[in-house]
Amino acid sequence: MSNNETEHPEQPDTETPEITETHIPEQFQAPGVDVDPVMMRAERVKSEIGQVLVGQEEMLDLLLMALFTGGHVLLEGVPGIAKTLTAKLLARSIDTGFSRIQFTPDLMPADVVGTPVFNMKTSDFNFKFGPIFSNVVLIDEINRAPAKTQAALFEVMEEKQVTVDGITHQMTAPFFVIATQNPIEQEGTYKLPEAQLDRFLFKIVLEYPSLDEEKGILRRFHNDFNGALRDTVLAVLSPEDIADCQQRIEQVYIREELLDYIAAIVHNTRNNSDLFLGASPRASLAIMKTAKAAAALSGRNFVTPDDIRYVSFPVLNHRVILTPEREMEGYSTREVLDDIVKKIEVPR
Repeated sequence: MSNNETEHPEQPDTETPEITETHIPEQFQAPGVDVDPVMMRAERVKSEIGQVLVGQEEMLDLLLMALFTGGHVLLEGVPGIAKTLTAKLLARSIDTGFSRIQFTPDLMPADVVGTPVFNMKTSDFNFKFGPIFSNVVLIDEINRAPAKTQAALFEVMEEKQVTVDGITHQMTAPFFVIATQNPIEQEGTYKLPEAQLDRFLFKIVLEYPSLDEEKGILRRFHNDFNGALRDTVLAVLSPEDIADCQQRIEQVYIREELLDYIAAIVHNTRNNSDLFLGASPRASLAIMKTAKAAAALSGRNFVTPDDIRYVSFPVLNHRVILTPEREMEGYSTREVLDDIVKKIEVPR
């Protein structure tokens, strides 16, 4: 599609009408990028995973948004609520490589990215690729490894490359990291540095299933002790499909007023008396990208304020830090972020 086709027509100098889901004024309608393939591919993946997984619809949507925008995801929750299972099922639904790295206190950076190995036949060093060289990478219990090993992920997560002994090795697309951590058991864990957290597009905080979902889990697996049901999940998405989805999502239309709205939300986190640390410009870009993805997954080729509000918490919750006073008073990050979003005027 040419640049002329994606330009938005000039808006008339009149009062801005209210935008609702059922009425989008003509001057705000997007120039017609077709997002139906994005929605259909996402539904196929969710249908495959839904054969095994019960509930967790929001987590699946957010994982697909991250996959389709080139980001990475941190899953936080207590043991046994399908964090690892979801990552493995998502990898099965994509026709790409998959690797799992179990982080432990004795894990070294070379165990993750690889190391040069001396070849006695050629009297030369050959690089042995580590498990990070895959497409979908599950890092289980990322906070179990010390800072030195966590730092080995900085370059590869941001720049999709690994540099060892001055030689840079590029990752193949897609490259998608899903990391898990347990927020309760802190013995033998290492807090992730802010620079590491900022490289995750989303932090998804998982809760226990509802009573109905718990019943559904028992009914689904009462005859499947060995997990054979997982083998029914088929690969329905190719790397080419993912690249096509990313290109379509890039073309989803977002108004200038909504870009200002995103900037206002992030800027407020830096000037809020309840927060010790605000969000970086990387957070602004993350909200913009994932709001476009949220619109595409809903079958729309334009972003609405609801898309921005939907993705704001998973984008921001791991990038801000409460002041000690608010922590002592029992405030949660969600309460503060929800209050910020509510106070900012929504564009019409």
